[in-house]
Amino acid sequence: MNWSSEASVDLESDLRWGDAGDVVIEGGPGDMARIEAVASDYWGRGQRLLALGGDHSVTAPLLRGARAAHRAITIVHFDAHPDLYPEFAGNRDSHASPFYRIMEEQLAQHLIQIGIRTLNAEQRPAVERFQVEIVRPDDLGHWAGLRQKTPVYISIDMDVLDPAFAPGVSHHEPGGLTVRELLQALWRIDAPLIGGDIVELNPERDPTAQTTAVAAKLLKELLSALLKCPVR
Repeated sequence: MNWSSEASVDLESDLRWGDAGDVVIEGGPGDMARIEAVASDYWGRGQRLLALGGDHSVTAPLLRGARAAHRAITIVHFDAHPDLYPEFAGNRDSHASPFYRIMEEQLAQHLIQIGIRTLNAEQRPAVERFQVEIVRPDDLGHWAGLRQKTPVYISIDMDVLDPAFAPGVSHHEPGGLTVRELLQALWRIDAPLIGGDIVELNPERDPTAQTTAVAAKLLKELLSALLKCPVR
């Protein structure tokens, strides 16, 4: 793998980042608390965190871990789905509910969702309640980007991409972004970045490792963006 990013960061020689290892996931009620504790430890020490899922349920505990260290967070969320169900199949911590929990608990001040193409009637009230800004795929070319001095957290669900580019996801939704469109949108974010996550890669649906290669590319470019944009 070539570790030089398009942002001209050589990740192989850059010593400002490292692999923090894995959080133990047991499939039980303690998982969320463990994720939150690890995130709280890193952000509490003034560090930044880029997490790799797992499904999108991990984003809520990650941001619970940030609340003591960071206020007035803006989330830029790339996804085919808004993940704004109050609960899904009776589960308030579902992969389809993290952004409802986040906004309900006031873990973020503003939520921008990019690439959404499955907003339904059950989730629409949450958009209005939390004043969510939605940028649909057809509108992305007109999105001016984000320029601000308050901290930003970036969450990327791999199914924001069209299945032609990322077939290895659990919930295929045609009509998504290209890899290039996603990268261009990332580069339009001019703000202090506190961290992010890349989630919803399903290896069982990725026999050629195409989606894995795309995820690695996104990891490289998002990590480079974090290193090039220190928290102010």
